[in-house]
Amino acid sequence: MDITSFSREKIENGLKSSKLKTSDKGNDIRLIFSPKIIHDDNFEEVCSLYSTLDWDDYDTVVIIESHPGSADKKLPMPSFKEIKTSLGVITANDKLRNDFADEEDDFYINDDAFDEEVSIYNQLMMLQSTLRNFSVLSIQITDESSFIVKELAYAVEEILASRSALIVCCCEMNKNGTAEIRRVLDMMDSNNISGVMNYLNSGDSTIDGVGTFISGLLIGKKWNLRFQFPLLDDDNERIDNPLIGAASLQKESIFHG
Repeated sequence: MDITSFSREKIENGLKSSKLKTSDKGNDIRLIFSPKIIHDDNFEEVCSLYSTLDWDDYDTVVIIESHPGSADKKLPMPSFKEIKTSLGVITANDKLRNDFADEEDDFYINDDAFDEEVSIYNQLMMLQSTLRNFSVLSIQITDESSFIVKELAYAVEEILASRSALIVCCCEMNKNGTAEIRRVLDMMDSNNISGVMNYLNSGDSTIDGVGTFISGLLIGKKWNLRFQFPLLDDDNERIDNPLIGAASLQKESIFHG
């Protein structure tokens, strides 16, 4: 059962419990990495992630997710004016959507890739229990080539740099892939962007949503954010997805055991 079937009470109780273990004071989180599907098995870890957000810090949330081959348009943005979950209705940021459509050739307002498998409904359930008075923009990646991923990252860097926006990158992988994540993070730390692009183009990644993951890394690096993936070093066998983390301007840790 995924989070779209959860009650507001269950989600808010999970967030309150996690908030006791985290510090959210003065941490300017700009970007988070969240599983595409949120369910009972990863709910505790996702609550730890979302509980670090301040409910008044963001006017807009941009949700990025990968749907390779699902549409001809490379970076489609669904045309909905508002989107509804069991917790209520959220308005789309139409102006921001138009800004992206005007920025680069591969951004289109298009619904071809917007289907029942999208992750946005899962993320909105957490966001509606965490933030208030925010709008949303959905960006989908249907072509995970390095050219398209870099185009997306560049546009996000330029358009959102000075805005009060949170970026949610939807991606996940099996815990057996922790060495793979560390290898990619090491390449980013050493500024080996060509190595990261070769990794992306190789088709060998085990990350579900690798284009989204890499775009998040590129955006964070451009903004000089600090990445934290606390589950990479967690030996708890219950945890099956270590790709849950955040990128913040704050130097001190935002996660505490």
